[in-house]
Amino acid sequence: MKITATVLNEVEAHRVVVCTGESSRSIEIPPKETGSGSSVNGGELLMAALATCYCNDIYREAAKRKINFESVEVEAEAEFEAEGEAAKAVSYRACVKARASEDDIRALVVHTDKVAEIQNTVRAPTPVLLKSIEAITVSMNL
Repeated sequence: MKITATVLNEVEAHRVVVCTGESSRSIEIPPKETGSGSSVNGGELLMAALATCYCNDIYREAAKRKINFESVEVEAEAEFEAEGEAAKAVSYRACVKARASEDDIRALVVHTDKVAEIQNTVRAPTPVLLKSIEAITVSMNL
């Protein structure tokens, strides 16, 4: 399954499109007040990816165990100490309310931690490669 995200930022416009396979949808993220860049930073989106993946995977894994939920709340956090440095102290917490015993819920939570794809991607030494560059000069006449 191929997943992509495309960001297009122009003067006072910011568009984000995500695709999984043939399904694509836009995510509403406004530009910075200056117009250059996104009002949401990459660290925030990374934490949102961790929380979203885990939340979705809890429901996926719970369905296999026939556990019904009231709610799932996931909060992810990390420390970014300086520009260009990788995050440190990446962690997340989960609060799960379900129609199941506490032991069954805890077992589900621990199991889901082991199979959550984004968590496992961040944990693995996965290379991130810059595949291509397209540099386009525009008219500089003022």
